[in-house]
Amino acid sequence: MKIATWNVNGIRARQAQLCEWLERDRPDVVCLQELKASPEQIPEPCKLADYHAYWHGGAKAYSGVSLHIRKDLFDAAPAFSHPDFDMESRIVQAACGNRVFASVYVPNGGKDYQAKIDFMKRLAQWAKQLHGEGREVVLCGDINITRTEMDVHPRERKPGIIGQRPEERALFEDLLGGQLVDVARTLEPDNAELYTWWAPWRNMRARNIGWRLDYVLASPSLAARATACTILREVGTSDHGPVVATFA
Repeated sequence: MKIATWNVNGIRARQAQLCEWLERDRPDVVCLQELKASPEQIPEPCKLADYHAYWHGGAKAYSGVSLHIRKDLFDAAPAFSHPDFDMESRIVQAACGNRVFASVYVPNGGKDYQAKIDFMKRLAQWAKQLHGEGREVVLCGDINITRTEMDVHPRERKPGIIGQRPEERALFEDLLGGQLVDVARTLEPDNAELYTWWAPWRNMRARNIGWRLDYVLASPSLAARATACTILREVGTSDHGPVVATFA
């Protein structure tokens, strides 16, 4: 099973790249963020017939997430919904039997830092509740927090900057708790080049001078079956690269 996440930074600008990538890699579950489009603005080529899909975008070209599950992955269609803390079209979830998939776009905190803090607290509560119910969870998306110093290129480390603050990282660890596992870091604990976002200047992406903001987080039972978690730096022209996790 392949589970992928990508902050497309505008699906209308990235529609051809998205279709090309999906055709090439054929992920079973796809989580997209920062659609910057309402459902009626989604380009027709992106509405792939072999996926159950939920497009969750607002009226303005801002935020927005989607979740796509291949139709032959489960016997029954997924039940899509939103946790009650959803704001600005930032999270969609799908229940497939005992398994819950979610695509999330955490606020970056630049305009309203407290909103980011509150969202992360509620996200952790959501994960803990599902874990307590015995559900298997896969949470994918742009968390907008670098988990540790290793997740920021040394040239980009700036004490006190949003996305690198100690209190944000503490909230990230609370989200993981005992209920979720950071798949990429578990598979590559010493890899200091797992960046998923690069500032769009000075050739930062080509030089891999970036931040790790995009994650595949999974329940321990699922994470134990992960065989790979790859960042596709070569795909697309978004400032983020797709992340693809493979599970046995």
